[in-house]
Amino acid sequence: MDVYNVTADAETFTANAYLATGERPTLVDAGAMAGVVDVIRNDTDTVDAVVLTHQHGDHVAELDAVLDAFDADLYAEAGHPRRTDALADGDTLQIGDESFEVIATPGHADDHVSLVSESALFSGDVVVHDDGAFENGSFGRTDKPGQSRERLIESIREILDRLPAGVEHMYSGHGGVFHGDVRDVVQTALQRAERREPKYD
Repeated sequence: MDVYNVTADAETFTANAYLATGERPTLVDAGAMAGVVDVIRNDTDTVDAVVLTHQHGDHVAELDAVLDAFDADLYAEAGHPRRTDALADGDTLQIGDESFEVIATPGHADDHVSLVSESALFSGDVVVHDDGAFENGSFGRTDKPGQSRERLIESIREILDRLPAGVEHMYSGHGGVFHGDVRDVVQTALQRAERREPKYD
């Protein structure tokens, strides 16, 4: 399964949006980059599904454009006018060529989910490899109303509990893609979150 960050060349603030090609072409998050549909079409003529890790604006601003262009099914935990399939903890769904388990991971957002297969983790904003605040293991911000560091910590622990041993690819909502020891990155993020260090000044 090939995965492309279709918002990698954005000149304005956006979340990463990932196109997984293969048997079931799927977009994980839609991002906020104008023209993302044209970038997607460089790699595929069809998108069967869009899966949202959560519905913050930087992840969904271009969602309508993507759905209009590809007539894709929309998977989301929280309600959305165009949702075709609700996500819940423990669900499984196919992304590209692999089967992924849905893990409810609130804290950064109430509706946040992460997606894990035998080889890959789509972690949204709960865990990232690098984001300007920390390198090699950081975590989503929890300093805005409705967010919770305690819930985020529990969510990171849940990812660790359910992370298969062979996961070597991490696709997060911000920062770079990581290939290597994903468990170590997640454990490092957990330790930093548990120290209650402020993420931003």
